[in-house]
Amino acid sequence: MTREEKSQVIEDLTAELATNANIYLADISGLNAKITSDFRRAAYKADVKIAVVKNTLLAKAMEASDRDFGDLSSVLKGNTSVLYSETGNVPAKLIKTFRKKAEKPLLKGAFIEECVYIGDDQLDMLIDIKSKEELVGEIIGLLQSPAKNVISALKSSGGKLAGILKTLSEKEG
Repeated sequence: MTREEKSQVIEDLTAELATNANIYLADISGLNAKITSDFRRAAYKADVKIAVVKNTLLAKAMEASDRDFGDLSSVLKGNTSVLYSETGNVPAKLIKTFRKKAEKPLLKGAFIEECVYIGDDQLDMLIDIKSKEELVGEIIGLLQSPAKNVISALKSSGGKLAGILKTLSEKEG
């Protein structure tokens, strides 16, 4: 690979790192062709983009990025695949699902919404991370619940009050 090609790859990786809020680093080496193909197909269906990268080029892209990846570059050893996703926990669920078929993919590390996670032992915690949309939905649900109760009580008592007033007006009339 020429120096120009390398600098282009670094530039492209830096752009990907800048535009994606959720980045996973995994090792999918050693998987047979069928499982690798199934993994890539499942990732595509889940809207997860996968790219196999050279560790040195990814490390340089991380350095060139405006983001703070902390110690994430320390896991750049051996084979590395980068998984990009809109939702923070989708790649973790995908990895966990494929662990039932083989020992890999192994989670090397992740960068989720400005937080760095290192090591395969973080996988279960990453599965439980909720997206911003899920959290906002839960908050709206919690806020709506008391308001619905108040509106419901007003409607039911308003009907009773209207009935009482109608009965009183009929008695007087």
